Amino acid sequence: MEKPVTAVVIGAGNRGSNYAAFALDFPEKFKVVGVAEPRKFRREKMQQAHNIPDDSVFSDWVHLVKLNKFADVAIVTTQDQLHKDPAVACANVGYHILLEKPMAVTEEDCRAIAEACEKNKVILSVCHVLRYYPAVKKIKDLIESGVIGEVVNIQHTEPVGFWHFAHSYVRGNWRNEESSSFSLLAKSCHDLDLLRYWMGDVRCTHVSSFGSLHHFKKENKPAGSSSRCLDCSVEKDCPYSAKKIYLEKVKQGNTGWPVSIICDVPDIESVTDALKNGPYGRCVYECDNDVCDNQVVNFAFEGGRTATFTMIAFTTDICTRKTKVFGTKGEIICDDSDLYHYDFNTGKREKCGFEKPPSGTRLSGHGYADFYLMDSFVNAVKTQDVSYINTGPQDTLASHLLVFAAEKSRKENRIITINEDYSYN
Repeated sequence: MEKPVTAVVIGAGNRGSNYAAFALDFPEKFKVVGVAEPRKFRREKMQQAHNIPDDSVFSDWVHLVKLNKFADVAIVTTQDQLHKDPAVACANVGYHILLEKPMAVTEEDCRAIAEACEKNKVILSVCHVLRYYPAVKKIKDLIESGVIGEVVNIQHTEPVGFWHFAHSYVRGNWRNEESSSFSLLAKSCHDLDLLRYWMGDVRCTHVSSFGSLHHFKKENKPAGSSSRCLDCSVEKDCPYSAKKIYLEKVKQGNTGWPVSIICDVPDIESVTDALKNGPYGRCVYECDNDVCDNQVVNFAFEGGRTATFTMIAFTTDICTRKTKVFGTKGEIICDDSDLYHYDFNTGKREKCGFEKPPSGTRLSGHGYADFYLMDSFVNAVKTQDVSYINTGPQDTLASHLLVFAAEKSRKENRIITINEDYSYN
């Protein structure tokens, strides 16, 4: 029997635990043998789930990399601003790297990670999970088949979801650019990556962007409201009420995300305490958030082709992307899992099938793209075949540079030129 690929997890929060669960579903393929996590509850939870020995459990990843390499891969799922140091250190030791998106929060750190992985000849897979989503791959296949002719324009939208945005980008970890990153990078870097992926070898030449923090500001605070939802007289009329988002969910038996994020033990007592005393119980109009709640990005590609992207907080849909690809011979329309091809010549509209989700896995996030990402990464490491990886160092770096260029355009209110190496000015 072949040995499974082994892993250490650096950052045992929601995403780290999610990727590590691949080992619980497929123990013959993958095994978690170490964890580094500063929070005692999260650290011990992963240790117990994967039966990790005490001498391979660390409160700080620095202690882990001081040891001789004892696993094949490192899963780096720390907070965004803390990606670069552990990723570079693990690459220098010889670990193959699975790195949560975004790659890092600055261009310099992104370049450092790519350089370290290439220098040490280790595999890097950044978790642009959408590239592994079957519908996304089907769109790519249709484009490359030529059935819609030459692609002229792509329209792509990410509806974040009104309460999801309030949870993650108003009250949560990604609310403030200084402590985390700007929302286009934190939430939508893999959407901009998709536009490059679908356009193929056609290079982006210019980018512009507009956006703002429109709604979640003190001047929009309702009259008579308080600083916390639990003692607010107008809470029942507020769609962003923390009682609705968290307390009502746990009362209905939902103890998963997002309830599991705000406290270690998601029961009514713990959730109530978290809303009384923690950041997730604050009024959305009195938080220290400063990231955009709506943003558009415009792209010019070689040969006069164009693309547009919209990120919007105020939707009922949660992260169910909407895509339209317009070609000279037809168009592709995708609304999350429903994909259609329209042929201009025949006038026929055809629903397109694609690979169905696997059974027997709990990695159902992003339409099971989390599973496909992990399966591809494990296969790449096992076979040392990087063709399994859709998001290697330079490809991922180029997509991140587009995101930084777009944000520069928004802040400076000007069109940004993209150079052949995806540097920008």
